[in-house]
Amino acid sequence: MCLRCWTRNPTRPITQAENLVVTIECNWLVGFAAFAAERHCVARACVMVSAVGRLLRDGQPSQPQALLERARRPGRSAGALARTLEEFFVTERLAFGLDQNARLALGRRQRRVNATPEPLRPAVAAFADHLVRSRERARRCGTHPRADNTIEQMLGIVRDLACFVAVERAKHDWATVEVSDIESFLMQRPANRRRRLQTTRQFFRWARKNKTVLVNPTRELPSTPHRGFTGQTLSLAEQRRLFHRWTVDPDVHPHEALVGMMALLHAASSTELRQLRVEDYDQARQTVRLGSRSLPLPVDPVTLTALRRCLDQRAALATRNPHVIVTTQTKTRATPASTAYLCHVLDSAGVSPKRLRATRIVDLVVTLDPKVVSEALGMKAEGLVDYLADHVDASRLAEPS
Repeated sequence: MCLRCWTRNPTRPITQAENLVVTIECNWLVGFAAFAAERHCVARACVMVSAVGRLLRDGQPSQPQALLERARRPGRSAGALARTLEEFFVTERLAFGLDQNARLALGRRQRRVNATPEPLRPAVAAFADHLVRSRERARRCGTHPRADNTIEQMLGIVRDLACFVAVERAKHDWATVEVSDIESFLMQRPANRRRRLQTTRQFFRWARKNKTVLVNPTRELPSTPHRGFTGQTLSLAEQRRLFHRWTVDPDVHPHEALVGMMALLHAASSTELRQLRVEDYDQARQTVRLGSRSLPLPVDPVTLTALRRCLDQRAALATRNPHVIVTTQTKTRATPASTAYLCHVLDSAGVSPKRLRATRIVDLVVTLDPKVVSEALGMKAEGLVDYLADHVDASRLAEPS
């Protein structure tokens, strides 16, 4: 072969691995080379095989789990080699995989604790450890544990409270916090009062139990009495403009069209769209299975066109990622697109998936029975009742005599 053909030969990483096996006793290296060649270009796969060969010959433990830990890069990303090794070892049941998500979550929690004023920081750090221990107990007991995002939001609220107390009230001890301080803190963001008050109550209950404070200042604070839906929705003219954009304009990215149509017409959430796989699409019946919905979703023609455009764009990437929405970052992995990508995929249209979904849910709940909508969307009927707040069907009122 000439140099150009040899550098592009797909069997080059496998040949390299076979040559290494002659000098290194490793029964999975050839399989890893074939695995990497299917997911990366030939040059990248050869670099990975060479890197694994160096790790196997450095004199340290060569078990798959130890090798996987040494292949990890320091920092936020574990690196392409560590991710590919992890996927291969987990598929072949040779190792448990990396705890990269847990490490990133630990770093996010620590940054929130470090942002707390120093006199109030020890109590916040202890509260963070308490939340993590409570989650581990919930996992052992089989109950519903808190997610990393929930714990980080709670620590963020406690951090904001500590900064408010230290800067605005000049108080550097949790025992000196009063009811008026909590009320002033909650008035900063009235729309998020319920969530902030709930987290503050949990913190001070824990603080009183651990003798950090003597009196719980949030005990008598009332929550907001209004439980109705307070989000923003789109007008009919705005919905028509977006519908025209996603069905007529050929320059719109397939991901934007799919996310927009699924949220606007079918109230699909960002999580459901992130987890949507190719196998969830039934081409014969033209249905899609979304998240925890009990029944497959019949797809209308315009949404079907957006879905097919998205599948064509995925096929052009030549990826083995099983999800429908595949980005340049996830085309060599098996993970779904990031949450941030789904949140900003509609920025060019000037709208968010959450607002589109809220618009559709409001229309469905007002038009249909909440129990029917909950069964169709896989939600709880009690949560959908909030969307009926301040709505009166005039046709059901008694006529004045």
